[in-house]
Amino acid sequence: MKQAYEAIEKATRFEKKVLDNGLTVLVHSMPGFTGVHAIYGTHFGSVDRKFLLDGKPYEMPAGTAHFLEHKMFENEEGDAFTLYAKTGASANAYTGFDRTCYIFTATDRIDENLDILLSFVSRPYFTEETVHKEQGIIGQEIKMYDDAAEWRLMFSLYGCLYHEHPLKDDIAGTVESIAEITPELLYRCTQAFYRPQNMTLAVAGNVTMETVMAAVERAKIAPQPGTAQRVGVSEPSGICCKHREFSMAIAKPMLGLGFKEAPAAKGERLKTELICEVLTELVCGSMTPLYRKLYDESLVGSGFSGESLVLDDAVTVCFGGETSKPEYVRELILAEIDRLRKEGIDETLFKLCKNQLYGELISGLEAVDDVAAGLFSSHQRGRTPAEEIEALASLTKQDVQEALNTMLLEENSAVVIIRPVQKEGE
Repeated sequence: MKQAYEAIEKATRFEKKVLDNGLTVLVHSMPGFTGVHAIYGTHFGSVDRKFLLDGKPYEMPAGTAHFLEHKMFENEEGDAFTLYAKTGASANAYTGFDRTCYIFTATDRIDENLDILLSFVSRPYFTEETVHKEQGIIGQEIKMYDDAAEWRLMFSLYGCLYHEHPLKDDIAGTVESIAEITPELLYRCTQAFYRPQNMTLAVAGNVTMETVMAAVERAKIAPQPGTAQRVGVSEPSGICCKHREFSMAIAKPMLGLGFKEAPAAKGERLKTELICEVLTELVCGSMTPLYRKLYDESLVGSGFSGESLVLDDAVTVCFGGETSKPEYVRELILAEIDRLRKEGIDETLFKLCKNQLYGELISGLEAVDDVAAGLFSSHQRGRTPAEEIEALASLTKQDVQEALNTMLLEENSAVVIIRPVQKEGE
């Protein structure tokens, strides 16, 4: 056991520096690996819609964080993707509920790629013309999302579960909401959330802290004066809507069954995340009796599964995917949850599910992109990858059973069903 912990400690070891300007730099050197993966991210996502900047309140329309992600790749010198193409790096960015990340993966010219990353993200540039152009581009992207059944299912479910929380709004916003975005608002957002104190640079692979710090020094990222503070929303208890149903051009019906849970207590977020992940596996994971029934009777498609989301002020557990009998499958899931609550969690199944999650965490230490992502994510949540692994190792069946007594309650659930569009004559 001691050797196992020593191996994990070595595999999760990284260097950390907090600079005078507030930026946190994390580097996991992996000698012998051919690639380097870098993430330059901010603790700012789609749910961050209200804030105070130097005491003055601002409220952003839905989709602002995602809109800003698109615009940060441009400045007066041109487009970052053009520069990355010259170095051979693979670059991208994404906006989540509580973060926005800019990334690249490369095998050489690491110095140049770090310079590109830090330069563009640290120096915003917006004009009326470029903002208007982007509104058209993202408007088309939003329409594409509207045709994506899984995406629609997820946000329809969040819309049923939450009254006020921005989690219910599409990350990209709507065509109407992004039309309200102005260069002035985007500059206020960068002043509030793209300040170095709110950002993290996480790099993993065949690289050293010295190389990364040299790039940071070349970037000359200035500290952001003043104060910025998030403003949360007041979310009522209980769900907003019990049932929602609509039609799309899909081959089979789709079911979404979601549960709105109480936010994690202070200092308990990691444990809450792990309990939620284990619970989804215990209910309908690939090793469960319900899973076998669903597939033996051809009730669901291969993508049917459970997943959880834990934010600072919101927790959900959802099950969903294609099913020929959505109402029946909903009843089966609720019955299985009730059975686990009354009969208790099987010890062997608990260990199998826990070991599966443990294996996923360990395997994530073998790829530079997973390591960098893990570094960034864990730091944003106030912990380390090693602490996440240790927390999972110490999780007990009793922890999960006690949580189940107050979680996945039917009265806190909502269901969304998407039906195939009926053709004429059917």
